[in-house]
Amino acid sequence: MKLDPRQSEAFQAAASSGSFEIAARTLHITPSALSQRIRALEESLGKPLLVRSRPCRPTREGQLLLQHLQRAALLEADLAASFAGSDADMLTIPLALNADSVASWFLPALAPFLIAKGILLDITVDDQDHTYSLLQAGLAVGCVSTEAQPMRGCSTQALGVMRYRAMASPAFMQRHFAAGVTRDALRRAPVMIYNRKDKLQDNWLQQHFGLQQSACPCHLLPASDPYLQAVRLGLGWGMLPEVQVAAHGGHEGLEDLQPERPVDVALYWHSWKVQAPRLEQLSAALVNAARQVLLAP
Repeated sequence: MKLDPRQSEAFQAAASSGSFEIAARTLHITPSALSQRIRALEESLGKPLLVRSRPCRPTREGQLLLQHLQRAALLEADLAASFAGSDADMLTIPLALNADSVASWFLPALAPFLIAKGILLDITVDDQDHTYSLLQAGLAVGCVSTEAQPMRGCSTQALGVMRYRAMASPAFMQRHFAAGVTRDALRRAPVMIYNRKDKLQDNWLQQHFGLQQSACPCHLLPASDPYLQAVRLGLGWGMLPEVQVAAHGGHEGLEDLQPERPVDVALYWHSWKVQAPRLEQLSAALVNAARQVLLAP
């Protein structure tokens, strides 16, 4: 099977952006020309590659092609650097990471390595329960996920456990939980939600109080550092990862709603078995860094 590079480029641009119009502008061609290239690629492979929805999304066969194109691009870039006798050429690596890892251990631990190896990051931030689907869709070549089972062609390595605690400011505790953290008190106390995929608070409430998150007043704030700041400022209570709290001033100004009831989330690193050399080195550095910071399983 021989792929036409212009057709592959058009398909990859549309699948990554979710829009024929955006992809066409990126490639400096018309949407009609882009559509014709993708249609020609589909005809040559005998399979539909994109669902023409808004946003457009890859089919199962399209996901397989995206995975191939991502890996081929990385391997070619590393090969070119090897022939030049240097790793100095920058290499862009698309990763899918959970927000709390990005906000705590990932950048401080990996920055020296990334600089030394000339790696440019293309990070998609999503909930740890959903990053796996980005790898599956071919939009990333590695991901941090709660999924333990590798997909076909990939390997997985346990990173450790990220421990979360239900926390609030002292003023918030006095205002809402002066008589104790009870079911009735929780129904009236605002809770911080990272995004609509975030189930940490909901699971904690249901497990320990038989209460659904939807029964509580909620703030929605999809940014890790502002989320932590909002909890410190007393806007609401929320599940905070210990590693992030430790990296941003420690427990000063925070109280644990119920210290005996933390939530442990096991994280795993997924990557392709056949990797570009620098991606393989990145995988090793990431796993080693995570295991020094996260709790042992």
